[in-house]
Amino acid sequence: MAEPNREPKNDQRGNGSSNENPAESIPQSQELKEGGYGWVVIFGMFLLNAHTWGLNSSFAVFLAYYLRNGTFGSNELGYAFIGGLSISIALLASPLATTLAGWKRCGIRWTIFIGVVFETIAFIGSSFASELWHLILSQGISFGLGMGLCFVSSASVPPQWFKKRRSLANSLAASGSGFGGLCYSLATNAMITNIGLPWAFRVIAIICFVVNSVAAYLIRDRNEAVGSVHVAFNWKLFKRPSFMLFQAWMAFSIIGYVILIYSIVDYSQSVGLSSSQASLVGAMFSLFQGLGRPVIGLSSDAIGRLNIANLCTLFCGLVCMFFWVFGTTSFAACLVFAMLSGSVAGVIWATVAPICAEVVGLALIPSALSMTWLVLVLPSTFAEVIGLSLRRSGPGGYLDVQLFTAFMYIGAFIFGWLLRAWKVWELKQVQLDKEQRELAIRDEGVLTAALSHQSHANGGAPPPTQRWTSFLKGLYVIERV
Repeated sequence: MAEPNREPKNDQRGNGSSNENPAESIPQSQELKEGGYGWVVIFGMFLLNAHTWGLNSSFAVFLAYYLRNGTFGSNELGYAFIGGLSISIALLASPLATTLAGWKRCGIRWTIFIGVVFETIAFIGSSFASELWHLILSQGISFGLGMGLCFVSSASVPPQWFKKRRSLANSLAASGSGFGGLCYSLATNAMITNIGLPWAFRVIAIICFVVNSVAAYLIRDRNEAVGSVHVAFNWKLFKRPSFMLFQAWMAFSIIGYVILIYSIVDYSQSVGLSSSQASLVGAMFSLFQGLGRPVIGLSSDAIGRLNIANLCTLFCGLVCMFFWVFGTTSFAACLVFAMLSGSVAGVIWATVAPICAEVVGLALIPSALSMTWLVLVLPSTFAEVIGLSLRRSGPGGYLDVQLFTAFMYIGAFIFGWLLRAWKVWELKQVQLDKEQRELAIRDEGVLTAALSHQSHANGGAPPPTQRWTSFLKGLYVIERV
């Protein structure tokens, strides 16, 4: 039996057996009953995301405090660089995290715990910082490394435990960052006000260490069962047009996301809100990230992951283009904008793993995500730097930032919709019954085997003109993908 989810065979379209039923292409070891301990894993992932990405969201409060008080000098771009650096280092750590997670002597659980130690060191170190470069080393590099080891090593785990509810499970895990951001946005502002910046860092360090250690213990993978390929640098993936479109969608989305999540608190203060009101706006943004992601997951499983991901991306761009630009000058308006944008701004985090399975196959998710995080290093590093550089003083000073953010999301939608058209085109090439089609939508490995089977049966690929016609139809056809 062919195994399309293994790298050598999954990379080439023509390696399937012509006598093979594509529905039987999944190894029997992948079969599991959904639920059970998988929900415990999702709870652990929820906690982990709440105290990594959710904690990182509170940097918007720190950034607003630094900018207003000049705590470590007046270098605004330096402060912005810290936020971008924490995300980029987290993504840059993907090869290391992927390698450690696939190493039998370490595995996912110990990789996460190592990341927890780095995060704790980061906040303890930040509490003693007196210069900007101290903060860059601690809150930027050390925290980013810890977050990367935690996130990258565990990102591929939820899809291993679910099939039909894969998007729901992944979005529930991702929603932890929203609820964590809500708690930390409110708590951080209160702690800075009442106990001072150094002790705020120390309290966060203690909470982070305790909760994430528990999360590390709860998370368990099924790497051997699904035959996961933990190759840190799988360059062959870039030969696939669908993977390149996926990277473009992710890159444009994360630029808009980073600018939006880090700028919303300072923007609120720039239009006259107090620091407590601005932190509440940031908390509302995080809350609706937490509420919106499960809804995205449920609708993705019902309507199609690529459909929902692209519609949410477009909606966020339009909200930034019109509502943020024209309607957010009061406290109530800022709260409404935070609700609308927060519910869809982080759609990439809610759908990245399930969509990745549709692009490269279930077994190649660790390798594909490792390469994806590397691609996102530069965009995430300089996103907020670009955002602050576009900011001007005086009324309407955020106009260029608002338009730039909107166009990033709209650009992401364009590439995401082309990816959807590619997937529709692939599905049109093969004749599958309802059950086989569902398997092919969820796992590119099954579709690869079906395409190979079809190619052998028909004596070759269809003519180029026919392929382009089918691809263009995918741009407007109504299809569940």
